[in-house]
Amino acid sequence: MNEHKREETDGKVWNLRLYIAGDSPKSRTALANLERMCERHLPGRYKIDVIDLVKTPELAKAHQILAIPTLVREVPEPIKRVIGDLSDESKALLNLDLDSLTTGSR
Repeated sequence: MNEHKREETDGKVWNLRLYIAGDSPKSRTALANLERMCERHLPGRYKIDVIDLVKTPELAKAHQILAIPTLVREVPEPIKRVIGDLSDESKALLNLDLDSLTTGSR
């Protein structure tokens, strides 16, 4: 499990888990898209755990991962899931409830 961490003392930190399968182009794309999205919309307020299911296949069943890549937002609750490489940023933001946070409508 790799960990990418950016934190500030003020503001809520978002805990995100990205489930991937090895060092594939789709896995690299998903991670790059996630990091770019987080830097744009959650600068200094996110933590990304990258879980490679090739190395730890037992976690797929334990964490109920049916497709990869899958992004899971654990904090803030409720838990949200997004399947795919996150190339459609507006869809990913909507599914993570980040769109309303970043537009200030919350």
